[in-house]
Amino acid sequence: MLAKVEGEKPQKGGDRKRRHPAEDGGRGEWKKKKRGEEEKEGPKAKGDGGMKRLDALSVGYFRRVGERLSEGFEEDEEREMFVENVLAEVKGKASLVATDQTGSITLQRLLQLSNPEQVGEVLAELGGELGSTFKEASCDRCGGHVVESALRQMSRWDEFSQKDPSKASEEEEEEESAGVLETQVLSLSQAVRDNSAEFIKHVHGSHVVRTLLHVLGGCLGPPRTEARPGAKVQRAAPHLTDFEIPTSFWYELKSLTETLMENINLSVTDGAASAVFQTLLTVCHRKRPKLCKQLLRCTMEYLTSRSSAPGVSPLLVFLKDQASSRLIETIIQLSHKSLLRDLYKNHLKGSLVDLALHPIANFPIQRLTAASVKYKLFLRLFDELVQGVEAVLAAGHMGVIVQLAESCAESGEKQDEMLRCLLNSFHCAEPGSRHVCCLPLFMSLLTYEVYYQSDSTEGSTQKEVPLTSMCYHGSLLVQALAKFKERSHLLSSLRTLSPADLLTMASDPSGSHVLQALITTSSDKGRGKILKRLEGQYVQMACSKLGSRVLEAVWNSASVSQRQSIAQELVPSESKLRSDQFARHVWAKFALSHFAHRRAHWQEIQTGESKKRKLFSDLLE
Repeated sequence: MLAKVEGEKPQKGGDRKRRHPAEDGGRGEWKKKKRGEEEKEGPKAKGDGGMKRLDALSVGYFRRVGERLSEGFEEDEEREMFVENVLAEVKGKASLVATDQTGSITLQRLLQLSNPEQVGEVLAELGGELGSTFKEASCDRCGGHVVESALRQMSRWDEFSQKDPSKASEEEEEEESAGVLETQVLSLSQAVRDNSAEFIKHVHGSHVVRTLLHVLGGCLGPPRTEARPGAKVQRAAPHLTDFEIPTSFWYELKSLTETLMENINLSVTDGAASAVFQTLLTVCHRKRPKLCKQLLRCTMEYLTSRSSAPGVSPLLVFLKDQASSRLIETIIQLSHKSLLRDLYKNHLKGSLVDLALHPIANFPIQRLTAASVKYKLFLRLFDELVQGVEAVLAAGHMGVIVQLAESCAESGEKQDEMLRCLLNSFHCAEPGSRHVCCLPLFMSLLTYEVYYQSDSTEGSTQKEVPLTSMCYHGSLLVQALAKFKERSHLLSSLRTLSPADLLTMASDPSGSHVLQALITTSSDKGRGKILKRLEGQYVQMACSKLGSRVLEAVWNSASVSQRQSIAQELVPSESKLRSDQFARHVWAKFALSHFAHRRAHWQEIQTGESKKRKLFSDLLE
């Protein structure tokens, strides 16, 4: 088998493709450790667990296996034989392979190509007799990833339970092989129940528990290996995919949940444990709604029963803590109407502005504002929060302001009050002549005096200031305001911008989204006024990466006459447009060759598209 993997081709993915998110120094620090130091650390070391490591020869072998896997296989039979042979080499030393960095990466990739029986056998060896060594493997920074990868293969369980009924004997064998994996998953769950506190507090073990909860619930998100090193962490919930599970998992999830709830105290003191409880609530909300309601109620009872200063809700303390605040965010997102109402009435009423000003507590307030949008509770939240908008702006917690505006847009309530409050906060409410300055102020998040560098109170606007300062949160704010019923202030302000400013806006990462939102949501008459200001800028927009996207969005919402005006300006620059990497797509999508040489045919096509668009729009309404 060694001959099959001894190719000298460079590794395509290699170790760089898989980064173990260890928090005790990562790969670099691990390499720096001397063998003597590792022995001194003993079984308490987070990365080692006192286990031996693979010898250099074996490490080289598994590196070559990884290279062969990167090359791929032409036939399924060849792949199956290769996997079977490599797993034969792993047998008897799965723990050593799983806890080695190179071996771990290769073994994870092998498990994805293995059948359930093979995966179950690897798990059985990692768990030992009665699952006694699952904790050791799961809490290793490399071994934990292998256990997770093995658990994730349970999502293929239904593939082996829905086979051709004519092959009865094969079907029975496949069910047995899937049963091996099922048994080992239950064994791992038992090990977690026996050592729940140690598992959920461990930086690596907690990830295994979270994956186990997803598998027992029958839903999985994207694997952790897909996250790029250094990539910005997204706060949005990952997309979950449902799959069929054995009946035994239904009952095991209930048992594991009861055990974890015995350690609910850890959820407010430990970040890793908090993440486990967040996953538990999310999975139950998706797959076991009744159980989720019980968990939400029990968790809130625990949090609100802790001692605190007289007359002060303990939640006000937990909201300001890094670990517990994230748990409360999840509770708020999953809560029903009565729980949200109780949360505000008995614990948060009168404290929203102070919490919105706190660097940690402002995030749960954002979740609460979003969760309450469908209920009358939002009106009470708004009336309290709107009193501190200027202070929150000064603190730089723009997420609170943006969410408040988005909730106003979604609910259709308090929109006039929100806009009036923002105009006052940016000092462009009085005199009325300053209203036309609101768009650049909102996008830059600067007050009138700072933006125009003026202390004057006379109301004269300095229109000579070029539009240069646009920021991400300012863009989000204006996009939310663009969904309001009354947008006259924004559109009037947009029409006062010079063509050069509009081009700058269209080519800016933040400004382009604002321009697109304002143009595409306008009426035909309002859109025509804006497009009139853009005349002479279409060629430069088409040659811009961001501007070309705005132009395409405008084209899709424009009337036939407006499209004709845009095309007339673009066609004379044919050579420039067709040679530009961005504009050439505009040329093709707008069918400008047809416009130049077969205008009647072009007109007929555009008219037909316009009628179809209007028909579908009427149906959707």
